[in-house]
Amino acid sequence: MRRYTINILLGIAAAALVALADPGIMERAAAIIPWTENLALDGYTLQIIMMIGINCIFAVSLNLVNGYMGEFSCGHGGFMCVGAYAGSLLSVAFFGDSKLFGAALFAPQWAPFLFPVILFGAMFAAALAGLLVALPSFKTRDDYLAIITIAANYIIISIIENIDAIGGPRGFSGMTQTVNAMKNLVSLPWMLIWTLIGVAVCVLVMRRLMSSTYGKGISAVCQNEVAAEMMGINTNRVKIMAFMVSSGLGGLAGVLYAHVYGYVNAQSFGLLKSTEGMVMVYLGGMGSISGVLMAAVAFTLLVEILRFVIPWLNTALHSIHLLPGNYQVDQIWTWVFIPMMLILLMQFRPEGLLGNRELTDVFPRLRRWFT
Repeated sequence: MRRYTINILLGIAAAALVALADPGIMERAAAIIPWTENLALDGYTLQIIMMIGINCIFAVSLNLVNGYMGEFSCGHGGFMCVGAYAGSLLSVAFFGDSKLFGAALFAPQWAPFLFPVILFGAMFAAALAGLLVALPSFKTRDDYLAIITIAANYIIISIIENIDAIGGPRGFSGMTQTVNAMKNLVSLPWMLIWTLIGVAVCVLVMRRLMSSTYGKGISAVCQNEVAAEMMGINTNRVKIMAFMVSSGLGGLAGVLYAHVYGYVNAQSFGLLKSTEGMVMVYLGGMGSISGVLMAAVAFTLLVEILRFVIPWLNTALHSIHLLPGNYQVDQIWTWVFIPMMLILLMQFRPEGLLGNRELTDVFPRLRRWFT
């Protein structure tokens, strides 16, 4: 009973977040309760919340391969790229007018109902890309798998950049037509809603998967692949399934990213994006859903905080003459501070925030709410 109570409370919290992001709802609330007019979320805060959700999906999906299966995938950004472009193409074809597809296939009022089709199409395309990576990985592990996934990431980006019909190196846009179609039908923060749904689906899929027979097979492969084969586990099938689920959920993060920003470029999903995913996984703890979720929130907020701290630091260091007059501390130093923190974490707490445990293991009283 308490588990359903906490689910209801989480649903209420999500609904409250959606209400705070909708100016129309907040205007009506302010007419009744005056002090609520200051609670509305501005565009920047809303964008940060959606980016937190996208990073949660991205990190949890990578955790399946790098955490639960114990492999070392370094090119997960490539699957996010496939999902972003596949979903963007479907979105423009369904509800946009473009030179590539011509007139829209569906009327704008169908956008909220067919947007899940766009999401599933992007996930399916990314899962196929994961299948193509999983096939040559049957006999490889560790460093060799890392090389394969890095190569796959570069291959995906290079292929997309050389297809001029979808923008090539210029990128691809037009997804805002779908978002605007949903807003014109019902004035709601649709991308926030879809992002929250995506996070919930991702966490649910991962929990159900790891508690299933296939999930036990993934854990067995992580512990000892040879012993797992001797016990009758089809390790090749387990690897295929894990890679496809992981890359499919990564594609979900990609298509949401594309629609939140209304523009997608292949270079946004390079090795740096894959590194971000690994930072979140190893920061939270491999094999821990709740730990990775906490790390995704902390990482996203840290990046945004450094966006304001670095200019202040630049001014402060110049004021006390610790830097040459022509030297500027710019945003590239973000990727000096974050890896430095990761190095310190690996030195003093190599298992991450939670290791392979969940919050219910650290705080046993939570079990009666979540189990």
